[in-house]
Amino acid sequence: MTLALEVTGLTYCFGQKRALDEVSFAVERTSFTALLGPNGAGKTTFFSLATRLFDAPAGTIRIFGRDVTRHPGEALARLGVVFQDPTLDLDLSVVQNLRYAAALHGLKPRLAAERIERELARFGLFEQRHQKARRLNGGHRRRIEIARALMHEPALLLLDEPTVGLDTPTRSQLVALVHQLCHEEGIAVLWTTHLVDELNDEGDRVVLLQRGRVQAQGTVPEVLAAAGAADLHSIFGPAPALLP
Repeated sequence: MTLALEVTGLTYCFGQKRALDEVSFAVERTSFTALLGPNGAGKTTFFSLATRLFDAPAGTIRIFGRDVTRHPGEALARLGVVFQDPTLDLDLSVVQNLRYAAALHGLKPRLAAERIERELARFGLFEQRHQKARRLNGGHRRRIEIARALMHEPALLLLDEPTVGLDTPTRSQLVALVHQLCHEEGIAVLWTTHLVDELNDEGDRVVLLQRGRVQAQGTVPEVLAAAGAADLHSIFGPAPALLP
């Protein structure tokens, strides 16, 4: 069965610095996969390549079998994205931000209204729907961004460090909401993070990225077995050591 995301031999350099070095990994359909790595590991560089902000000189990225370089329209149509840096228009209301996203995807007004209502309910934003985004806290803004990324019903959702700057309870709520999308809607998720505690589901898969290279990948028990470690914190703490 076609993988949701397949990355093979991906390499990218900034001058003489190799940000990604023959990176290969996969995200299965309906799965939650965490791309786990410290700041500077190459996570955001990968995001830029997957969304065609940059072009990779070597390697391939396929979304449901479609190469993002050779068939960008078909590949990216199935992709929803939440970038690390906030991208909401703070002077628009919640509904206006969602309507704008729907229009960009060519949704007709009636269908857009139905999907907006669904996402407002899903993310608990109905009461805030007419508030300007700038008046909302960081957790609610992130919910809007995720809701916006779902307007065209993508089959794969990429989230780059989506909990940066949020407190622990809010982070936990967002992690639970995105896991719910996987389980109930069948969406595949790639969640990049440097926080080990955001992998809290037995079915989570993890790709350990350090210094631009994949050090290990698989389920959490598989990665621990490969590293000979008792838990992820011992592999990936405040000062992570490279795996053998």
